[in-house]
Amino acid sequence: MQDDQISPRAREAAATMEPIPGSTYKWSVVGMLWLVCFFNYADRQAVFSVFPLISRQFSLTDVQLGMVGSSFMWMYALFGPLAGWLCDRFPRKTLVLGALLFWSIVTGATALSHSYWQLVLCRALGGLGEAFYFPASMSLISDYHRDTRSRAMSIHQSSVYVGSIAGGAVSGAVGQYYGWRSSFMLFGILGVLLALLLWRLLREPARGMSDQLCKPIQPVRKVEPLRSANLLNDLKELLTNRIVVLLIIVFMAANFVAVVFLTWMPTFLYQKFHMSLLMAGLNATVYIQIASVLGVISGGFLADSMVKRRGKWQHGGRIFTQSLGLLCGVPFLFVTGWTTSVFYLILAMIGFGIFKGMYDANIFASLYDVVPVERRGVAVGTMNSLAWLGGGMAPIVIALAAGRYGMSACISATAGIYLLIGLLMLLGAMRLAQKERFARRAAGGQ
Repeated sequence: MQDDQISPRAREAAATMEPIPGSTYKWSVVGMLWLVCFFNYADRQAVFSVFPLISRQFSLTDVQLGMVGSSFMWMYALFGPLAGWLCDRFPRKTLVLGALLFWSIVTGATALSHSYWQLVLCRALGGLGEAFYFPASMSLISDYHRDTRSRAMSIHQSSVYVGSIAGGAVSGAVGQYYGWRSSFMLFGILGVLLALLLWRLLREPARGMSDQLCKPIQPVRKVEPLRSANLLNDLKELLTNRIVVLLIIVFMAANFVAVVFLTWMPTFLYQKFHMSLLMAGLNATVYIQIASVLGVISGGFLADSMVKRRGKWQHGGRIFTQSLGLLCGVPFLFVTGWTTSVFYLILAMIGFGIFKGMYDANIFASLYDVVPVERRGVAVGTMNSLAWLGGGMAPIVIALAAGRYGMSACISATAGIYLLIGLLMLLGAMRLAQKERFARRAAGGQ
């Protein structure tokens, strides 16, 4: 790469900052953000394991319980584009740690709820705080990683599963012995302490640093600060990209399925298989989430290896990996709801978890392959927002459908969603591969 291809901001970062791509600090950033994301998901998962206790205390129906889960997701979705837009303009470190501090305080305050609407309000405010995390954290990771981006994001993604396990298991155990309020206070205090610790350790990189200093997939361009103050124009520009629209639609549908499992699996196991509150909360998360850790790591390495070859799958390799995960997960989803055997239930949850992780590993890495550096914050914010708008409908939709068809049938029906979006992703990957082939031929003919 020629020196005049490197922007002044990237050159300054290379000369004055220690944490440049290639150093060990870029992996330390992944580790620090891993801890933040752990609490991001532990806090949101904790409420689902104590649904039976909350339902008894406040005399709530399943639809009202679904509203508790949906209030978080709708607020999360509402503020996602704004969070991403701000991420493109303000220091990502401040947004990440400020959000952690805010949602941890709200999580602790949830323990003080003494009415149904106070509980709904606290969950909604938690969604507001957590909306700012992913756009800023994914942008940070992308500025430290280029050829290792899928691996870095897949390692970070593993915190989603570990946090979900911890949130479900700890909340179920603490709730069973000390009441449902105790786990919220515990997670809230630990989150505040983590925010204070990381304030001195996490560093803000130059924006677009890895794309400028590492050999990029896309042509090198200077990254200048955004001056536009119009969010609507940014969104319009983003949504004219058909591949971006495809990735968003698929993520909405995949997240709907994920939320079904996060919200209703503890209750499903509690009612259908007569597990205790503790065991239902643990089993609903541990098998799927641990298997997802294996899937997400393998999905990250597979996608990076396909992209690094710079052949047929240079641009579509990450999307192809996602389609593979979705399609392979179809039979396991069906069996999870259909079986009456605990043994086959566990096998099905493990299989679903592995292939879910393969899809999850490349959610944002695939998006970053098709959007410019200066629009990455708003791209992630919008994608996250619309995905959780779809996911936010899941608790209520499944509660209503289960009353008519049963929870088992509803869970099995999610296999059809995975089949449809898996095929859409496969077509998208093939189209990108075809465009890349035509571009290489055109370049060779010049």
